[in-house]
Amino acid sequence: MNTGHERPEGHEVMGARVAGFAVEALDDVPWERLEPVLEQRPTTGTRAALRRLALKGEAATEEDCYPLYDCLAFGTERLPSVSTAALPFVAALAGDPACGARRELVGTLVSFARLAAKAEPGQVDEAWHEAWRLQRPVFLALLADPDPEVRREALPLAGDVGPLLDRWRAETDPTVRPAVLLELGTAAGATGPEAADRVRAVVTEVLRADDPVLRVAAVHAWAAFDPEAPVRERDLLTEILTDPAVRPLFEAAWYVSDVETPFTREDVVSWTVGLFAPAPPTMLDFVLDLMEAARRNGDAPLCRVALDEAWRLLVRRPSVAERLLPHAGALLADGDDGVRYRAAHLLAVLGPRAAPYADELAALLDDRGEDQHDFLEGTVGDHARWALTRIGDPRALPGLIARLYAPYEGQYSRGYCTGDPRLPEVEDVLTPLAAHAETLVPDIRALLRKDGKGGGLTSCLLGVLTAWGEASAPALPEVVALLDDARYSLTAIDALVAMGPAAASAAPEVRRATVLDHPANHQKVAWAASVLDGDSASALRLVGEAVLTEEEPFYGPVHLIGRFGAAAAPYADRVRQLMERGDGWLRLRSAIALASITGEAEPSVSVLGEYLRPLADGDDSYGYFVDALRALADIGTVTDETRAMLRRVRDTDRRLAPHGDYRTILFDEEMRSLIDAVLALP
Repeated sequence: MNTGHERPEGHEVMGARVAGFAVEALDDVPWERLEPVLEQRPTTGTRAALRRLALKGEAATEEDCYPLYDCLAFGTERLPSVSTAALPFVAALAGDPACGARRELVGTLVSFARLAAKAEPGQVDEAWHEAWRLQRPVFLALLADPDPEVRREALPLAGDVGPLLDRWRAETDPTVRPAVLLELGTAAGATGPEAADRVRAVVTEVLRADDPVLRVAAVHAWAAFDPEAPVRERDLLTEILTDPAVRPLFEAAWYVSDVETPFTREDVVSWTVGLFAPAPPTMLDFVLDLMEAARRNGDAPLCRVALDEAWRLLVRRPSVAERLLPHAGALLADGDDGVRYRAAHLLAVLGPRAAPYADELAALLDDRGEDQHDFLEGTVGDHARWALTRIGDPRALPGLIARLYAPYEGQYSRGYCTGDPRLPEVEDVLTPLAAHAETLVPDIRALLRKDGKGGGLTSCLLGVLTAWGEASAPALPEVVALLDDARYSLTAIDALVAMGPAAASAAPEVRRATVLDHPANHQKVAWAASVLDGDSASALRLVGEAVLTEEEPFYGPVHLIGRFGAAAAPYADRVRQLMERGDGWLRLRSAIALASITGEAEPSVSVLGEYLRPLADGDDSYGYFVDALRALADIGTVTDETRAMLRRVRDTDRRLAPHGDYRTILFDEEMRSLIDAVLALP
């Protein structure tokens, strides 16, 4: 196999001359005997992919690298022998000025390096490390390549601080120097104190220079091995990043490896905010400083990114709300649509805290401004209307149902980006508005008549009516009409039960819904009908029989048997048995049912306390936690141990929620309200 770095004199294959190897050298490798990355990726495909790249020469593009990426399958986190065999060819092509896909191939080498650093030892071919060492001259040559894009892409191949310091001293291209600084910081953080001292001397010198982009890059580099550096240099970062005159300089110079396009000033701001993660209070100070400077300077792009970062902080930490509120409120009158959009959304998720800005929000109800970002849905007015509903302001009610329905008009669902500000789900807006049910139910009834044959909102509107309970009784005809539709019948039954005595006349229609296929549906229907007409004996027998006779593993209606209360006493021993033998959902539901049947707090209260411990210890078992909390509130007592756990959970400055958007705040509010209610129990 010829893998030397000198091109054989006069050697041509099919007209191709490639620096580093002749194309025919690919045939000298026993590809068929090598271990593939994946069984479905034949090793001979690697040879074909490399041959194609070599023969295309200057015409090679990123697209020509895709077959090679497919063969190497970096996502598997393996470096088998086929990777070792491919390495020298990839390196030779990357170093060949006549190859048109050099930057992509250098990126492939960087991917090799990162994969080797994190892969389990058993997943790396035993010959890999020596093969990598032999290519080091190629890597060092790439660091000094005439093409600045290649130099920049090759920086992670330096291996240690020394070559990077040499590159820093020699580098003059303004699009490479920031990347060298950033890579110096990364290398210093991975190497040790001596390397950190050498890099610290460089960044200290840069911080005294005049180039604002390099000064910001120097702080980033320093932060990689000294997390306190951004805190010390906060004023410098604020001064540079809020200077409108400096903004275009970032896009002209801030490039990094792996990213083909430059970073904008706003990209750098977001990255810089993350440097303050070890000091959350200072992170908030920094974001608010950016926001205030942007407001003073009329710098809409900076204001938008500062609001985005403030949003991310609010989603993570409840303590952010109080300080963020006045800043968001002041931006409701901003001239930029994107700024008003974000400010209104922030006030919406802040909920009742935003009450002082109700008049300003009401003035925005007809604001049709939208954000320029394709994934941020709705208008300023939509978010202002939601904010008013969260405050409880009746000015939000006229036209509310129509605006909520608009994204679903003519389609079953809508698309959005879950991690960004977005329109809330319909049920999240309406469920808290039970006090305004008299005003809203007529519009919901009209929508159910229009949408009930398969539209996207029927299920969630039924859920809203269920949450509103007896106040939703005027919608009885529309809900009964949905009992014959298998898609909605069970949800419609929940809504009818919630309506209470006003829905008693629907009991016969509910009983006819037992045409649903699954036996568990029959049990639920029987229970629901018994609630509506008071004839519980037959329903109790049906549900009780299922609880008694179903074999383990048990998936039966233990959650239903508890709803019959003391009348289900003959089944208490079986429920207790399920609680003692079960785990997860079954143990939890059995404990809740047992307390309802016996009227006794123990042993259910102690069992429910077990479901609170994981979250108190830092886990994220939110679902069981909420169910257990609600059950404890219903039972009306709590143990001292559980009380202590709940205090630990309540006192933490983190959102108690499994989401990453506005639902985080809503879920956290519900969790904390439940915790307070349980802690108030005797």
